[in-house]
Amino acid sequence: MSKVSNRTKIATALVGALALAGSNLVVADPLKEVQKADAQIHADAAASQKKVDGYFDQAQDMLFEYGSVADEREALKAYNDYLASLVADQQKTMNSIQDDINGVDKLRQGVVPLMFKMVESLEQFVALDLPFNTEVRKERIDNLKGLLSTAEVTLAEKYRLILDAYSIEREYGTFVAVNTGKLNLDGKEVLVDFFNLGRVALYAQSLDQKTGWMYNTDTKGWDKLEDSHLRELTKGIRIARKQGALDLFALPIPAAETAK
Repeated sequence: MSKVSNRTKIATALVGALALAGSNLVVADPLKEVQKADAQIHADAAASQKKVDGYFDQAQDMLFEYGSVADEREALKAYNDYLASLVADQQKTMNSIQDDINGVDKLRQGVVPLMFKMVESLEQFVALDLPFNTEVRKERIDNLKGLLSTAEVTLAEKYRLILDAYSIEREYGTFVAVNTGKLNLDGKEVLVDFFNLGRVALYAQSLDQKTGWMYNTDTKGWDKLEDSHLRELTKGIRIARKQGALDLFALPIPAAETAK
């Protein structure tokens, strides 16, 4: 009986051990599952974090790109505003030029009659003035008349030439000159020296210096000078020709017209 009991005890012990071992196996399986799930959670969390990091980097890139686009937009807006101001200023200039162009025709309508009147007035002035350089002055006026009737010369050039003619006539009033020419006296031509003191007086003296005359603006003729004035006239002629030193000389002059 003792042998049986011992075997029974051994068997019982083996059964108990196997039972205990079986219970440990049963307990170990849920723990592994928990550990496996925890590892998966960490893995998923790491993957999610990686995605979040990727999204963050992408958002940063997009934010930087947005800032660059915004800066470029502001720069383009400033440039467009600058161009708009230039265009507006150019348009203003174009409008001003167009106004000037539109006014050219009106200016031409006023200038052309004025130029004809200026030439006509100049011709009348020369006709009434002292008869010095008569041929040259009349030829200048005839040339102006011809220019006014030609299309080959611009309007501005015509006007300039007319002003030049007026300037020459103005200078005649301040110059002292001597020219040799022929003087018609009672149908006879006498070779004389014409001596004019600007527009104050015009004299003539025979080449032998024995006779002198003064132009009379009232009679449009020549009045003979007294012999007492011949020496002074000769002196003035020599000074005008730079053949004598500058000095005073006395000659009669036409009386000033009384203002009406």
